[in-house]
Amino acid sequence: MVFLEVEMQGNVVVPPDQLDPKGLLLRKGIVLRLLEDIASRKASKEHGYYIAVTTLNSVSEGRVQELTGNVVFPVSFNCITLKPCKGEILMGTVDKVLRHGVFLKSGPIDNIFLSEKKMEDYKFNVVDEPMFVNDKQQSKMAKSSMVRYKVLGIKWMEWDRGFQMLATLAGDFLGPI
Repeated sequence: MVFLEVEMQGNVVVPPDQLDPKGLLLRKGIVLRLLEDIASRKASKEHGYYIAVTTLNSVSEGRVQELTGNVVFPVSFNCITLKPCKGEILMGTVDKVLRHGVFLKSGPIDNIFLSEKKMEDYKFNVVDEPMFVNDKQQSKMAKSSMVRYKVLGIKWMEWDRGFQMLATLAGDFLGPI
């Protein structure tokens, strides 16, 4: 996954009870609200997953909302993001094993599907627990197994504010670790 540092602009809303005539506490309130806002956004199609706010570049003069008394501060800040790319080799953990494939989790992405059609030589097997087994290399993919995979496709899901990915094991050195 590609880590990017992007400069962003936005508005931070500070309620009146968090306002203080001393600038230091006001700046702290703005930073805390900014962190909450970024955490609730989760991700965007353009930038990927928001990981951390690195710097607060500028805080412009606030405007008071007449009805609520909240103060809106336009801010500029830098943020580290993580965006998956097609063709990347990544590692993930098996979350669910189904007859038609497995679902993986990798970092903040928790919706990665590896179809049984994209797993060379692996067959579905249910002995004690569901898993995919390779008889030649005597390896298996069961729940909580680590798997190295290649990103086959990526799709942005607006309703979930996240990415869905398709994975494959076609390639050298891919599969259970």
